[in-house]
This record gives sequence, C-alpha cells and structure tokens, in this order.
Amino acid sequence: MDDTDDFTSPQSLPAWTALTAHARRLADQPLSAFFANDPGRANRFSLVLENPTELDKTALIADFSKQRIDDKTIADLIRLAREAQLEEGIQRFFDGEALNFTEKRAASHMAMRGGCPPPSNSRMDTRAMRTFAFDLREGLLTGSTGGTIRHLINLGIGGSDLGPRLAVEALADPRGNIVGGIELARVDFVANVDPRELDTVLARADAATALFVISSKSFNTPETLANAEVARQWLTSQLGEGIDVSAHFAAVSNAFEAAVAFGVRPDRVFPLPDWVGGRFSVWSAIGLPLLVTIGGMFDDFLVGGRIMDDHFRLTPLEQNLPVWLGLTGLWNSSFLGIQSVAALPYAHGLRSFPSWLQQLEMESNGKQTLRDGSRTETDTAPIVWGGAGTIGQHAFHQLLYQGTRRVALDFIVPAGESNNSRQRILVDNAIAQAAALMVGRDFDAARAVLANRGLPAAEIERLAPHLICEGNQPSTTIMFPLLDAFHLGALLALYEHKVFVQGWIWGINSFDQYGVELGKEIARALASGETGEQDPSTAQLVRLSEEFRQQIR
Repeated sequence: MDDTDDFTSPQSLPAWTALTAHARRLADQPLSAFFANDPGRANRFSLVLENPTELDKTALIADFSKQRIDDKTIADLIRLAREAQLEEGIQRFFDGEALNFTEKRAASHMAMRGGCPPPSNSRMDTRAMRTFAFDLREGLLTGSTGGTIRHLINLGIGGSDLGPRLAVEALADPRGNIVGGIELARVDFVANVDPRELDTVLARADAATALFVISSKSFNTPETLANAEVARQWLTSQLGEGIDVSAHFAAVSNAFEAAVAFGVRPDRVFPLPDWVGGRFSVWSAIGLPLLVTIGGMFDDFLVGGRIMDDHFRLTPLEQNLPVWLGLTGLWNSSFLGIQSVAALPYAHGLRSFPSWLQQLEMESNGKQTLRDGSRTETDTAPIVWGGAGTIGQHAFHQLLYQGTRRVALDFIVPAGESNNSRQRILVDNAIAQAAALMVGRDFDAARAVLANRGLPAAEIERLAPHLICEGNQPSTTIMFPLLDAFHLGALLALYEHKVFVQGWIWGINSFDQYGVELGKEIARALASGETGEQDPSTAQLVRLSEEFRQQIR
C-alpha cells in the first residue's frame, strides 16, 4: 500500500473545522474557570497506565486537566484522529509497513523491546552486544597492555548520544557503578567536535583501561569520526607506537567494512538495523553504554517501553495516553497558536530529557511537506525547550509567569520515596508551579499580597501592577512512582508514540530528516576549500576565521 494513496489534508477533515470553532470559543476563557464549571474535570481528564508486572499498582498517570480543552474539544480531537485514520496507521506501524515512505522502509524500533515483530527478512540478534557488555561489567575485558577495561567512552552525536546519555544519567547509581562492592566501568559521552569535550574526558582517562565505542550507523558521521581519529592518536601516543590499539575500540554501525577498516575488531562491530532511526535507537545496540551501566536492569527498561507499546496499540483512543498527549500538543500548536513547549522534568536524573525531546520532536516533525508532496497549511512541531526543576524556577519561569508568550508545559514528576524530605519538596514545587501558572494572580490578589506586607496604600497601588501574573499557561503533568529503568522506558516510549500520532495526523513523515543535510553539505564544501558561490557574509566569516587562527599561531 502506497502511503500517499488516498491522502487527505487534515484541514479538509470535518473535525478540523469543528476544532477551529472550538479554539475561537475557548480562546479567552480562563483555565481556572474550567474547574469552576466542572469539579470532576481532574479525574475525567487524567489517564492511567497500569503496571502489569505489579497488577495492583499504577505505572504512570498523565493529568491533562490543565489543558485548554473541554469535553467537546476532546471529542472532536478524537474524531479528528479517526477521520485521519490514526487507528489504521497505528496498526500499520506495528505491522512493520514502510511508513518511512521517502526512504521506503519501516520504522520498527519497537521490535528492539519486543513491542512488535521485526520487519520480515530482517535479523535482530543482540547476544554478542550483551555478552560484550556483561564481560566489560565483570572486568573480563583487557586492553592492549593487559589492563582491565574500566572506562567506556561513547563517541556519537544526535541519536547516538542523546538517548543513551539521558538514560545513563537517569539510571546510574550516584555512588558510582558498583556491584558487590566492586567498581565497574565508568561511562562518559563525547558528542561535540569542539576539542574541549573530548580533551576533558581524556584528561581523566587512563589509556590502558579505556575503551571507545564509535556509535555511527553509517560510520561516516564527520563529528564522530573526527573524535574517533583523535582517540586513536591519543591511544597510540599513550601506549606507544607499534601497539595494536584495536582492543580499545568497539563500534555500533551498519557499515561493517568501514568500521573494521578503521581498526575495530570484527567481533566488536554491533549492527543497528536500518529500520531503527537514530532518535529511536536507545533500545538497540546504541544503548550499549546503558547496558554496561545498569546490567540486567536493561531488561526492565525494555519492558517499560513494551508495556507502553501494548497500551498504545491496544487501548481505545478515548483512553490512550500517547494519543491524548499527541492530540493536546497538536491542539496547542495547530489551533491555539502556541509555538513552544517547555519540558520541565522535576528530577536531576532527567536533566537531559529536554535535549532528547528536542531531537525526537523537532527532527521528527519539523517538516512542511505532506505525504502527497504538497506543503502543509498548518504549523507542525513546536519549538521544544526546558530544563530541570527547581532550577528553572530561578531562571526562565519568570517569562512563563509575566512574559508575553503563551507556552505549553510538560511537567515530568517522579514522586519518589515517601521518607525523603527533599524529594517531597521537589514534587511539591512541581505541583505548585503547574497550579500557579494556570491560575495566575490578578490585580486584587496582588494588592492583597502587598497589603499583607504592611505597605502604605500609595505604595500598594504603585507596585500592584508589577505583581500581576496572567496565568492561563496550559500544562500536562506526567507522574510516576520512581525514576527507575521500567518507568524511564515507559516515559520515553510514551513520547515516541506521541510523535507518531502528531506526524500521522499532520500528514508528514516523522522518520526522515533530509533538512539537516543542507548545512552539512555547505560545511563539507568549506572544509574542502571549495569557495564556489558564497554570499558576502559567509565569505567574510571564512576569511575572518582564518585570520583569527593565524593570530593564535
């Protein structure tokens, strides 16, 4: 089935017209009024993911009640999904059809966690990667001079860095990678071609005990290969000329011959199926650093993702978590004109979640071309940004309270252990921020605050306008018990499927990224010395950069 067959622009669907009318109807209504008119709203607009591994427990809950929606809105959003044939799309997605229609291949990353079968005629064997990771954890791998490998340095960028980096930060033991009192491998990540990042890691590394994982599906990613070459030179300089440094390398790549030609041993080249896109690849061999870090708990991570897969595939749209997350985001972007989403994880371990989400959403759905080759008539992916709470409260939250922009908010909140007072403070702050950003503070409330401070009447009138907070910032709160491997897996899969929902309804391909190639082409031309037709600004900057380099010499 050609995915462009019988394609209908979403703007031509009846539900789209109805939702446009809803947006006009609800645009000026205060969010707090939604609760005043509907006391049962919080319960009705919250969806739960049950934990089938512990039947009496909830795995995750998402509260959508602070979004600018009512029953009619959500009903027509669900109708839009059905008119766009989302249910058929989900089935085709899990059946392994080539929904990445520009590159004519499936997007079946769910198979890496058991959420669906791999595409026909494909091979998926992670045993070699797992054996390698566990041998490293147990201290069974040695370097070229006999030292036990204790330091894994992942060289990758984009999806070969963001996913595993996030997961390792989230799940690594803060006391160190220790099992049975024995310190295992330390894991570091290097993505930037800026020498500072790799130099910083190498400064604290021991060449005799370090291992570099070159993570590049094509094995021609310029930034990654540049860092890999520096790593090879460093190993040779530290260990001595003539030493075979191949014991200090592994690779995750589909370009087997290129990896071996670089100097990676054949049995240490771990494949990444072509039906697993980079930003969806943490479940695959790209997750090698995570497997080294958490060992057998990696299976819990996969189970969490698979549970979300099953929920997405089997649950009716009316109770489907990824569907609601996708639809409310689409509602904000395409109907309410909200141009950005702030991801606010209230967990230090999730500090890289906004960066991971930026790639997932903006590289997937930052598109304008529809399945039939025409140009979209609506906004697609919003700008994603954010930071860890409560840090952001002392930085950018001021704009959320009193700035001029509407921003949608995703609060990510692990509740944590009940006997940890600091964790309770953190969670209380998350809940309070979501409430305050919705309710705001009007002029009378501002005057009351100042009166309680004992200020004179004239000073109250002068200062009150500066305390007004408009509120009405829509938010979704996603809460779960602990930041562990299972719940992290469920959370990441939730957002992966959100991206699919939105891309399908917008009518774009969420699984290619042709746009990023343009800048790379120009960079390659500059690196090769090809001047060609350059605009005056580019020509000037090239000349100035060389002049500055000459000054340093």
